[in-house]
Amino acid sequence: MSSTPTPRTPQPSSSVLVISPQNSLLLLHRIQRASSFASAHVFPGGNLDPFHDSPIPSPESADRHQDGEAYRLAAVRETFEESGILLARNNGFRRMVEVSEEDRLVGRRGVHAKGVEFRKWLASKGGRADVDALLPFTRWITPPWSNNAKRFTTQMYIYFLPLPGPTSMNVGGDDRSGGASGMSGRNSQNDGEKIESTSDAIVQDAASGEAKIPPPTSDGGLEHTSAQFLHASTWLQMAQRGEIILFPPQYFLLSLIAEHLPSPQSKSQQPSLDELKAQRARLREFVREGHWGEKVICPRWVSNLGKRRVLSLHDPGVEELRRKDVKGEWERVVLANFKKEGPRDVEVRLRADVEKEIGELPLSGEQQRASKI
Repeated sequence: MSSTPTPRTPQPSSSVLVISPQNSLLLLHRIQRASSFASAHVFPGGNLDPFHDSPIPSPESADRHQDGEAYRLAAVRETFEESGILLARNNGFRRMVEVSEEDRLVGRRGVHAKGVEFRKWLASKGGRADVDALLPFTRWITPPWSNNAKRFTTQMYIYFLPLPGPTSMNVGGDDRSGGASGMSGRNSQNDGEKIESTSDAIVQDAASGEAKIPPPTSDGGLEHTSAQFLHASTWLQMAQRGEIILFPPQYFLLSLIAEHLPSPQSKSQQPSLDELKAQRARLREFVREGHWGEKVICPRWVSNLGKRRVLSLHDPGVEELRRKDVKGEWERVVLANFKKEGPRDVEVRLRADVEKEIGELPLSGEQQRASKI
């Protein structure tokens, strides 16, 4: 008789939905040989690192699956390593920290190689990680019987980059080719000054009182091949057309964001500064009223609808969290057709609508053991 394998311990990690001054979102294209989420588009993020983010909660700690300082610092650090965008504030004036292109490149390499501790490098530039501005936005735990090589307990955050000043609405040219440069220099495809709804160059005008924030770039092929801002609805449409791979957590969160940060109707109808502020306010209210910062989601494969699996999001996946009455998401489910290259035909639907088609969804089942989330 075969014994049930012991589930792997989820590794603590952080991920950030970085929102640009034009309210679009940053995604990175993972390399094909990546050990997890290969070839997929993901939010910047990664594992907590004891060299940079200590102290890290132990597997037995009650803080292992809770938002905390180590998770927040890792979120800022990984965003910097992977995209070059520095979510940090000046110690004196609380402006975004601004560093030269050369310092940024050297810093990314040094922090990634553990040649310098991230907080010390930031301090040398007169700043500190802007951890207080990170807005918790669900935690995702890889199912125990996932076919993935690794399991994670990932704290998701939202971070709003400063809005442009009244005279600064410049964004860069479209980068749909994915040709963002790596750590070697600036993304040449974002040199334009014309307004495009698909890709932001994030350049703040001096009149706004904010620092200039460079366009995102890949990490030179270490883990990603491109870094790009697009509106949430645009990313979803690309996934629906099969142009990119989005795993259920990314697709689900983008679908929530798209409801509150809509794409402009046309390139000539960009939202005003007041409209951008109102969109952000609505998103913050949605997160707060829906308690999205407290939800812990461990997807369960509970049924099938055609070729797609129905993934229930209601369970936090950890007994300790269940005892504390920590909740996942009940109203919505995710459908996905898992293929060799990754999930396709991903869709977020209301549980009630799916149950009208196939009957009441079970709360657990043997299906969860083969989940590939």
